[in-house]
Amino acid sequence: MANNTEVKNLLDAGVHFGHLTRKWNPNMAPYIYMERNGIHIINLYKTQAKLNEANDALRKIAASGRKVLFVATKKQAKDIVAQHAGDANMPYITERWPGGMLTNFVTIRKAVKKMALVDRMKKDGRYETLSKKERLQVDRMRAKLEKNLGSIVEMTRMPAALFVVDTVREHIAIKEALKLGIPIFAMADTNANPRDIDYVIPSNDDASKSIDIIVNSATEAIKAGLEDRKNEKNNAEAAKAEKAAAPAKEEKVDKTEAPAKAEKPVEAKKEAVKADEEE
Repeated sequence: MANNTEVKNLLDAGVHFGHLTRKWNPNMAPYIYMERNGIHIINLYKTQAKLNEANDALRKIAASGRKVLFVATKKQAKDIVAQHAGDANMPYITERWPGGMLTNFVTIRKAVKKMALVDRMKKDGRYETLSKKERLQVDRMRAKLEKNLGSIVEMTRMPAALFVVDTVREHIAIKEALKLGIPIFAMADTNANPRDIDYVIPSNDDASKSIDIIVNSATEAIKAGLEDRKNEKNNAEAAKAEKAAAPAKEEKVDKTEAPAKAEKPVEAKKEAVKADEEE
């Protein structure tokens, strides 16, 4: 976002509405424009600047081939985050945050692999050998894992960053990321503490329109990063193909020059014979 028209879009989406003044966090004071009817109003020009900064960083992360994990378990943010993160091919958590998701990542990966095991059992026929009760238990386990962890199946290694909607609600995820030194991008309302956040986006994290416009902007930056990576790969492959074709051209030039080189000894011999005749 780079102009006043887009700031107007933020205004129309209600991004500027903060919490009640009595619920504010003093650390958010630099991002608050004013107080109106007992509600803090967020400075959208600062929101715009911080969003630009966050988008630039997200684009670089995506261009490097790493993943950004989106976290939003509140009702009004679930579907929005699932849609946009899914479109950008990024992992996301929209159900309960599983404790140890980051700090005990190996165990979480084992749980994810259980889903793949059940799928293999159904394909190779082992599933049919189970009793009715065992099959019911396996199906329940598979459904539960799919609900909580299905969106991170392709996240085979630790994410490069976290994008959080509502830092107060997702405080466990924030703590785990801080412990591991994972960069945090977050929508921070006036009741949040921005000190622990690497990329603060001061904004209303309760209204669905506000969440949608911010998350959409972030995922568009990620898509741009993925496109940059794709173009870089294509250029590298083209350069490699051109380099591989270069020796063949040089070899062709050498063959055309060979007869000219072969004529030189013959000319030298004729000159020697002519010199003997003159003597």
